[in-house]
Amino acid sequence: MTTAPLRGAEQSAPPHFQPTSARQVKPALDWLFAVAVLAVAGLYVRALAFTPPDALQGMAQKIYYIHIAAWLSAYLAVAITALMSIVYLWLHDDRADRLAEACAEVALIFLTVGLCTGSIWGHRIWGAWWVWWDMRLTLTLFLWFVVAAYLVLRGAIEEPAMRARYSAVLGILAALLIPFIHLSVYMFSARLHPMPVALQPGAPKMSPQMLVTFLSSFVVFMLLDIAFIRARYRIGVLRELAAAAEADGGEGR
Repeated sequence: MTTAPLRGAEQSAPPHFQPTSARQVKPALDWLFAVAVLAVAGLYVRALAFTPPDALQGMAQKIYYIHIAAWLSAYLAVAITALMSIVYLWLHDDRADRLAEACAEVALIFLTVGLCTGSIWGHRIWGAWWVWWDMRLTLTLFLWFVVAAYLVLRGAIEEPAMRARYSAVLGILAALLIPFIHLSVYMFSARLHPMPVALQPGAPKMSPQMLVTFLSSFVVFMLLDIAFIRARYRIGVLRELAAAAEADGGEGR
């Protein structure tokens, strides 16, 4: 007794791969992305026009609403990368690996924004673009390199299971840096970074208008973070569908 050979995506796609055509995948940039972009625009209208400047830093302080929100968005994306890496190592579900990769790419974007805005802000306030003895600066740059290495590793390994396993280890290690980055201002006395203003055990040390703008920036950037992750995940699905179709076409020749 013989069985019919598998066809198309059934033969080439990895386990747990649900869509069988590009039509079944929703658009990468949909209504959520549009809402997030509009929310970011509204946030900075509020930050520039309706939030008072800082008494000491003046208008330069308004970069705070980009800088901190970008870092918190990066932390969320890195944390999801680590969580999905653990899920993959446990269940070997390719959807978890695909989501981890999507989150890592989004995390690298927000990490880059955080580093650049921090350097611009630091040069304006501290008179220095960068100092290596500030451990928060050094650790955040190290986190950037770990996430970048995660993506480079994925591009260097062709075998899917090996690529997912090795990159999962880096994804987990990246998340372990986050608590050290946050606590570095408490652990090291030599620093340029001040003590936390909003994310601290006590009451936030800012005016009510600034606090509302800061909390709004957090919500808006989380929305943008999720929109980017969802869009990148759908692009990953389309990429795997294209690879499956190419492999199937090659076998049919």
